[in-house]
Amino acid sequence: MVKSYLKFEPCKSFGVVATATSNLVWASRDKSGTGTGAGQAIVAANEEVLTWDIKKGELLGRWRDNNCKAPVTAIAQSKTDPDLYAVGYEDGSIRLWDSKIATAVVNFNGHKSAITVLAFDKSGVRLASGAKDTDVIVWDLVAEVGQYKLRGHKDQITGLRFVEPDAQIQDDDKEQAMTVESEASEGFLLTTGKDALIKLWDLTSRHCIETHVAQTNGECWALGVSPDFSGCVTAGNDGEMRVWTLDVAALSASAQQVDLSLAVNFLHDRGTLHRHSKEKAIEVIFHPRRDYFAVHGVEKNVEIWRIRTEVEIKKGIARKRKRRREKLASAKGRKGDGDVDMEDVDEAAEDITTADISDVFVQHVIVRTSGKVRSVDWASSQGHKDLQLLVGSTNNLLELYDVVGRDKLKKKNDAADYNRALAVELAGHRTDVRALSISSDDKMLASAANGSLKIWNIRTNACIRTFECGYALCCAFLPGDKVVVVGTKEGELQLYDVASAALLESVNAHEGSAIWSLQVHPDGKSVVSGGADKTAKFWDFKIVQEQVLGTTRTTPKLKLVQARILKVADDILSLRFSPDSKLLAVALLDSTVKVFFTDTLKLYLNLYGHKLPVLSMDISYDSKLIVTSSADKNIRIWGLDFGDCHKALFGHQDSILQVAFIPHNSEGNGHHFFSAGKDRAIKYWDGDKFEQIQRIDGHHGEIWALAVSHSGGFLVSASHDKSIRVWQETDEQIFLEEEREKEIEELYESTLTTSLEQDPDAEDENREVGAAGKQTVETLMAGERIAEALELGMADLVVVREYEEARQNNPHTAPPQRNFIFTAMGNISAEAYVMSVLQKIKASALHDALIVLPFASVPMLFTFLNIFAMRSMNIPLTCRILFFILKMHHKQIVASKTMRVMLDGIRANLRQVLKRQKDEMGYNIAALKVVGMQLQEKSVKDYVDEKWDEEDETRTVKKRGFVHVS
Repeated sequence: MVKSYLKFEPCKSFGVVATATSNLVWASRDKSGTGTGAGQAIVAANEEVLTWDIKKGELLGRWRDNNCKAPVTAIAQSKTDPDLYAVGYEDGSIRLWDSKIATAVVNFNGHKSAITVLAFDKSGVRLASGAKDTDVIVWDLVAEVGQYKLRGHKDQITGLRFVEPDAQIQDDDKEQAMTVESEASEGFLLTTGKDALIKLWDLTSRHCIETHVAQTNGECWALGVSPDFSGCVTAGNDGEMRVWTLDVAALSASAQQVDLSLAVNFLHDRGTLHRHSKEKAIEVIFHPRRDYFAVHGVEKNVEIWRIRTEVEIKKGIARKRKRRREKLASAKGRKGDGDVDMEDVDEAAEDITTADISDVFVQHVIVRTSGKVRSVDWASSQGHKDLQLLVGSTNNLLELYDVVGRDKLKKKNDAADYNRALAVELAGHRTDVRALSISSDDKMLASAANGSLKIWNIRTNACIRTFECGYALCCAFLPGDKVVVVGTKEGELQLYDVASAALLESVNAHEGSAIWSLQVHPDGKSVVSGGADKTAKFWDFKIVQEQVLGTTRTTPKLKLVQARILKVADDILSLRFSPDSKLLAVALLDSTVKVFFTDTLKLYLNLYGHKLPVLSMDISYDSKLIVTSSADKNIRIWGLDFGDCHKALFGHQDSILQVAFIPHNSEGNGHHFFSAGKDRAIKYWDGDKFEQIQRIDGHHGEIWALAVSHSGGFLVSASHDKSIRVWQETDEQIFLEEEREKEIEELYESTLTTSLEQDPDAEDENREVGAAGKQTVETLMAGERIAEALELGMADLVVVREYEEARQNNPHTAPPQRNFIFTAMGNISAEAYVMSVLQKIKASALHDALIVLPFASVPMLFTFLNIFAMRSMNIPLTCRILFFILKMHHKQIVASKTMRVMLDGIRANLRQVLKRQKDEMGYNIAALKVVGMQLQEKSVKDYVDEKWDEEDETRTVKKRGFVHVS
């Protein structure tokens, strides 16, 4: 009989506030009222996106697509629909999420590698994405397709912004300029790349109209565009920032012209600014409403710069002029004529467009943060006068800073101040979790890291307690689950009381040497610790009556008292008691494992075999097997009766950091164990058959710690990606042969899509614009479904036609035997079946699915397209398929005589249907206009000044200094 096993599935993930893979986005409070006044932070958490209430520190939402395992690398919010977010992933996919229902509404696949930057256009109907594969793709969000791919950069895209100025129309006297909505122009796109180039693309003609070298010293890492598009700032290495002005008026005028005979530059270099830090900058973010921008690298500060007003710039120029005049006068020792000459010079210099860039931009304040900054965003809360900056750090932390603006300073020369107003920090450790321990009732989890120990409720994922500790390397619950013992890198054993959240005692156990491992004795009365000082020390728990200071009363206190000591030849990396408490296994730095008798501490067995040190080990419930895992990537299973090696398994692709048996044998799984390593995988093994049962993927960093529940129903793992994950045993059975087949299939599919990815022709590769598409397993399967439906449909058309012909001769002819699929679907026609198959394919995957179709299937497809046109079946989809096939197979179709007849028929039918639809739409539009006029006549809105809101807004928002600089 084939043995079956129960599968472990991902159940929960917690411990992450924000990961450093992506930028963050600040969002105002929902209209529904959820969230508080400080707003929400939308952040990446490995493969998920989390929504945090910044004020309460509560998790409001978790967006996760179960089909996507890749980490999030970019997030952008739509300007028109605040509930719509675009999220880019490491595998090159993009998903559009609706934050209200936490569901992915559209899925795009076009990039070959990680998405680096995303941007929505002004109207919210287009999305531009840049990736590490150097391409920029513009997506149509209404049709849900990729419009085109822009090539030109030679390295990853680092900045991306739509530039959509309103078209300007000048009067004859060229004084009054009128703003009109431009329908013909698709706008412009500004991009920067790691190749140090800044490019301006015309999206109407789909080509690059301007290229400049953005940074002189290597790479360009960030692009910030002012909200009014009058200028931008690029930043790169060595703290260098370049300021560019963008001639918006000329750009919008050029959109109306057909021929630009003169070479006009719209981007102008205005000079270089130098940051306080010499690190490379990774973000430049302009404030949406005020004259400030924030810039930062991966360091513990954010620099805030201010754009001076026109009056300030003029005053600065005047001061310089005065100084220059005084210098000149003192140098020449004369006055009179020289003054007049200087006046003339100064008149020319008074124009602020020629002002030095350092007179326009000044550093406002440097905000010092708790951790290295990964991403920032301006928080513009309603009714909040100060500047607010949301900062996401690389150490799993979110902070909100209040920054005093210049208008709030008492004196003009005062330094601006800032303070940390709010933070989201309790929900995760600042550093990697190095040890895990589960309480005896499987309800609590202790996680220990460098500087902190946290106690979690496993069911609710809530953090119950947080303690400050040293650099923790190991931890364990003591019997009763009220006290946790922690071993640190400094050689201390620390006891923490969970209930009172206090440190009970700290013992310098190993004189400054790291405690790599500790374990509580199975009888629960003592604990053993092993460290880098080549000793294993046994500690007894004693309740000591301690006098309360200033009184005669005493209080009982738990103490650790050293009972015995075991000296060995090398550093101890791991130690384990056997469940029957007779043996103690000790793993040493010399790659051996020594097994001692617990009572006499005499050597019982020496286990040789590993080439590199054993990092972890565990003993089975019956004390018969010991499993060891090593830095040599091997797992060895030994018998504890004779110390013989039963099997050596090549377990992982990197060092194996943890190994753990299931602690009981209730379902015959007592010899099953888990291993976890630096290769980010957890593996489930059968220790009797020496076979891998299941590979559990999910973590995005090396797995430092692993703990199996006492019931054996779940396991918990902690990784470098800051997440703590719970894996639950399910009722689903797995068979080893099926698992092997599944792994081979996955491997085949991954190689299949890369081989099918069309190699662009040499001429196509050099072109600036290309098709936005990518073959995935989904598109391949969709293509196969289309081909299958076409074959079934054509066969059915022939059968039905023959039946019709036979019926004309003999009206009593029996109905034909059609394919059972048509019968099962309610005896539908062949064309209805083919249409249903085509409609089920996502719009974003349709083009790639049609590419898979061989040319031999095209005549069959045309047959059905003709029927669709005749019967007016989903005309938009019919047209999309027809135009794409014509474009793709143009040469072969033109060369074929049989195709011409088919195309003539399709053209006649399509024109007829489209004319009918056009007339219908025209009639409806006219009717709507009439209804609109009737409503206008009845309404009382004539008494309200419709433009009052707009005028009021322009009055309150002060015109930017940037405009005058350009």
